[in-house]
Amino acid sequence: MRIEVLLIILLPFMGTIIGSALVFFLKGQMNKGLQRALLGFASGVMVAASIWSLIMPAMEQSAHLGKLSFLPAFIGVWAGVLFLLVLDRLVPHLHMNSDCPEGMQCELKKPTMLFFAVALHNLPEGMAVGVVAAGWIAGEEAISVSAALALAIGIAIQNVPEGAIISMPMRSDGLSRRKAFGYGAVSGAVEPVGAVITILLAALMVPVLPYLLAFSAGAMLYVVVEELIPEMSEGEHSNIGTVFFTVGFSIMMVLDVALG
Repeated sequence: MRIEVLLIILLPFMGTIIGSALVFFLKGQMNKGLQRALLGFASGVMVAASIWSLIMPAMEQSAHLGKLSFLPAFIGVWAGVLFLLVLDRLVPHLHMNSDCPEGMQCELKKPTMLFFAVALHNLPEGMAVGVVAAGWIAGEEAISVSAALALAIGIAIQNVPEGAIISMPMRSDGLSRRKAFGYGAVSGAVEPVGAVITILLAALMVPVLPYLLAFSAGAMLYVVVEELIPEMSEGEHSNIGTVFFTVGFSIMMVLDVALG
């Protein structure tokens, strides 16, 4: 069990490290087609994971409420969306596919703000992994280790382009490759930290687990719709992202249902 939990916690962080390490191998920006494919695939995985790994288990654990079994999931999803909406307003950052606001000097601020953007979006992902792992450790029948691993793998794939989005602009701004890699890797550190804290608090969270599962789903859906889908659809040949969204959604659905 310890090895499986360690994998669930560390896989998303490893995705960020791999993406940040691209600064050692690529001179320019990541190929747009590859980036759209990765973001589309990750978006599909995260949407499917939100449904089968988070929302549906939340409803199953609330079956004792009868016709109101949807209520914890409904409340949790809205709480997750509103939480990310508030953070999006309070924390200064740039959207990953945007330029600096008019009038702002961005020569040094843009990479820093992108760092905050990626770190901010890693928060719900770390929480989702931690909540699912905590539910599995607690013995909840609606949550399986395969579902938790599939969720971690999907988030890890998404973190590859995000790590590159941080490290490569910092390299272009004059930082050494090692320092640019370090900043990119650190942006993903919030995920394992958040997951570990969630697991350590598992005993307190089990009574409200349906709400927390749905909360994580709402936060992840916010990130997908607000950031990933717009970026994968940007420019020409956006159908690449759409196709890989469907691939990611299908694979996650099969993994979660067949192995769950």
